[in-house]
Amino acid sequence: MRRISSIALLLALALAAGGCDRTRAQRGAGSEAMAKSHGRCPSGRCDMSDDELKKVLTPEQYRVTKQCGTEPPFKNEYWNEKRKGIYVDVVSGEPLFSSSDKFDSGTGWPSFTKPIEGGNIVERDDMSLGMKRTEVRSKGGDSHLGHVFDDGPGPKGQRYCINSAALRFIPKDDLEKEGYGAYLKLFEGEGDMAAATGERAIATFAAGCFWGVEEAFAKVPGVLNTEVGYTGGEMANPSYEDVKRGDTGHAEAVRVEYDPKKISYGDLLELYFSIHDPTTLNRQGPDVGRQYRSAIFYNTPEQKNQAEGYKDKLAKSGRFSGEIVTEIRPAGEFWRAEEYHQKYFERHPGSSCHR
Repeated sequence: MRRISSIALLLALALAAGGCDRTRAQRGAGSEAMAKSHGRCPSGRCDMSDDELKKVLTPEQYRVTKQCGTEPPFKNEYWNEKRKGIYVDVVSGEPLFSSSDKFDSGTGWPSFTKPIEGGNIVERDDMSLGMKRTEVRSKGGDSHLGHVFDDGPGPKGQRYCINSAALRFIPKDDLEKEGYGAYLKLFEGEGDMAAATGERAIATFAAGCFWGVEEAFAKVPGVLNTEVGYTGGEMANPSYEDVKRGDTGHAEAVRVEYDPKKISYGDLLELYFSIHDPTTLNRQGPDVGRQYRSAIFYNTPEQKNQAEGYKDKLAKSGRFSGEIVTEIRPAGEFWRAEEYHQKYFERHPGSSCHR
């Protein structure tokens, strides 16, 4: 399902060739001077010799940042990272990119629409593959990061295609203690799955294949946004490949953002129980496994009370012949699924949920 651009394929075939044609002498000559003049080296590593850097970096980090290497797509640390936080240069520590600007480009490398601060990025012409590309380097550490292309989704249409090995990820909750507290402002207003903010509230449901569940909720007046993902398990940052094995504890789920003035949580519960069979344990139709279980993940005590009350009411109504096995659990971390899963039926009319 992943769509890799022709440029990305060319890069993947040229892993050994790397991505820049400046000599190592030219790169080394400017690094220390730039770090000292611009003060962009929180790690204190910018004036290290090559031998010293080899001792603090992994071989892959050194190959990518100092020898212009390119790591394999889909087999790197951050291509599928979904947590909130910032990405800094693995050598210098200077802030480079934010999770707020990260998107799934389908190429298998971390992709961003823009850097946090343009002044920390240097762009250079790169003719190393016999074609003109724009190489991206960090200013303080003079690390090779990747390339920028004009096929991105942002306002400027740019895609910063970056090697994970050139980055260190700092989660939002660690920014203050890591000395990057000033960047917490990047996440103001995003919220941390608050159950209700003003006229917006969050509901989280699992009812089998999340493609069909999302489509059902997305059509309802009063629903402001939907996204599919994984929740209920203990594995951090799971991928679809992880979840489909059935041993992560996660369920395919839908996070519903709605206006409580236009539609109530009770209305959402009514819809939820109408679109799946809550009596089949760890199964919906031909889809079998814990990831397809029936579950409600409540965000507030009131949601818990309403969900339990509605479940009891249904059990007594005789509407279902079997026992209702729907789990009712507190909402935990919701891991957004890969981009190709989002709004799937909207983008692929006529598709089937059973895959």
